Amino acid sequence: MATKRITLEGIGEVLLVKTKSSKQLRLSVTSKGIRVSVPSWTPFLVAEQFARAQRDWILRHQDSQPRRPIVEGQRVGRLHTVFFEPLSTPGKVLSRVSGTKIVIYLKPGETAATSNAQTRAALACERALRKEAEQLLPPRLAALSAQYELPYRTVAVKKLTRRWGSCDSHKNIVLNLYLTELPWQYIDYVLLHELTHTVHMHHGPDFWAFLTKLIPRAKDVRRELRQYQPVLNPRLEN
Repeated sequence: MATKRITLEGIGEVLLVKTKSSKQLRLSVTSKGIRVSVPSWTPFLVAEQFARAQRDWILRHQDSQPRRPIVEGQRVGRLHTVFFEPLSTPGKVLSRVSGTKIVIYLKPGETAATSNAQTRAALACERALRKEAEQLLPPRLAALSAQYELPYRTVAVKKLTRRWGSCDSHKNIVLNLYLTELPWQYIDYVLLHELTHTVHMHHGPDFWAFLTKLIPRAKDVRRELRQYQPVLNPRLEN
């Protein structure tokens, strides 16, 4: 069984699989990932073109996929860890983000896997990411702005679903709160990408020439960044 992995911008990794049993191209999106089943005689290039043509369909079905459950001990962002605790006394506080802890309190008879607990956990994790993003990203943006003499007007942290950041014609920059889940090299790439827009409000040759002076591997880093998506991604670490 021959396979090939490709990366679609804004979507992530897609697995192309040639099988003898496949009679036609078949696209599937599950919690395990995106897959295109290909008849054994079909070139991978055809399958790749098919996947790219189905971009909107993939995005719709990605959004409808259930998220992986949030479990005890997972790390969120750079600083926080998830904990589930029984609710000792009745009260309105059912989750708390404090210090480096995300605590989700469980009502009597409730487990961490129940739908309501998972919903509270996801919201608490996003609060933790926003807290981290507001602490870490503006100072880093200011440092890069000063280093490269690229002034901007304002910076805001928001929850974006498709983009890592944006910069308008008035030099107002918006950064995605999910950035704190990325390695620093990709965070710096996004920040410098948006700072470059304070000079070039497009993605033409001038933009890339300018950004490449700041980050010599800019286009390589851009391709690598495509494997990540702006979604909540708690993880267990050894």
